[in-house]
Amino acid sequence: MENTEPYYKKITLIILGIVLVIYVLAILSDILVPIAFSVLLAILLNPLNTRLQQFKIPKVLAIIITIFIALSLLGILLYFLSSQIIQFGEMAPALKQKFTEILTNLQRWAETTFGITTQKQAQLLNDAANSGKAIVGRTVSSALGIFSLLFLIPVYIFLLLFYKPLILNFLFEVFSKENNRYVADILHETKSAIQSYIVGLLIEASIVAVLNATALTILGVRYGILLGVIGAILNLIPYVGGIIAILLPVLMATVTQDGYTTQLMIIGAYALIQFIDNNILVPRIVSSKVQLNALVSILVVLLGGALWGFAGMFLSIPFVAVIKIICDRIEDLKPWGKLLGDQVPASYPGQISPREAPATDGKIVSPKQA
Repeated sequence: MENTEPYYKKITLIILGIVLVIYVLAILSDILVPIAFSVLLAILLNPLNTRLQQFKIPKVLAIIITIFIALSLLGILLYFLSSQIIQFGEMAPALKQKFTEILTNLQRWAETTFGITTQKQAQLLNDAANSGKAIVGRTVSSALGIFSLLFLIPVYIFLLLFYKPLILNFLFEVFSKENNRYVADILHETKSAIQSYIVGLLIEASIVAVLNATALTILGVRYGILLGVIGAILNLIPYVGGIIAILLPVLMATVTQDGYTTQLMIIGAYALIQFIDNNILVPRIVSSKVQLNALVSILVVLLGGALWGFAGMFLSIPFVAVIKIICDRIEDLKPWGKLLGDQVPASYPGQISPREAPATDGKIVSPKQA
């Protein structure tokens, strides 16, 4: 039976469905964010777990060993940075005093140059702080939430790895048997894309961290190793994190050193590192299976940040990559998959080449006339 529903009704239902999904994602963010991270990490750790079970290690023990190895690597990284973190904590009062002096000098310069009194500047800063309080509070809350869930995420990972056969069996049984091949292809491509994407990001972040730390250490910036690693972690957020990563060492150099030569050299060094990262590391190391165009990547990162904060920025790319894989496998959704991808067609239906274009003698021709 042919569907005679008007097109505007379909569009209305689609928009209402999207709004409802976004509302649910926002309301349940405290529950869904750790689950989303756990799913990504479980997919990443699944090969190691499978390899351990091939060595006749019991299933539960293999999962525990897998999670222990992952936590050990994280602990080694934190231990490596602990000395820098302790030194930074000890220097915090001195840094605060130096920053206050710089801020006072800036206020005097602004009063002398632009005639803005100190009281007016304080009022402007207070208004800016109030307007950004919600954003800062949400960021801090998100960060604290991530640390507080470090004990919950391993539990989720354990359960996901333990019940993997049950989950996969459900995904196959919920669809008809003739679609088993499509379901298997989607699951395989999703697993491969996420694994290669995360592994590529980790390798890229390690190289960028070494480059950042080396550059900052050569330039004599305090806590160069710590700031280099933080910059590499921020760089995991496409397009946005790299800009934020530059501000931290520039601010540190401003507080701890005189003049502006070091700041300019930091900007130059980070610009060179970003060029190497964007043109060499990302194309060759980060998996090409996550083929999203730049426009979609920027939009989903910003939307993810608005929805789930820092966690949403990181999760947005693999999430949309999975959506693209699904769209590429379903006939009616293939145009959406192409829209998300980075393959730009040479032509499109209805395009008129210059040779075929009718002569208009300077008159405007309507699409029907063309």
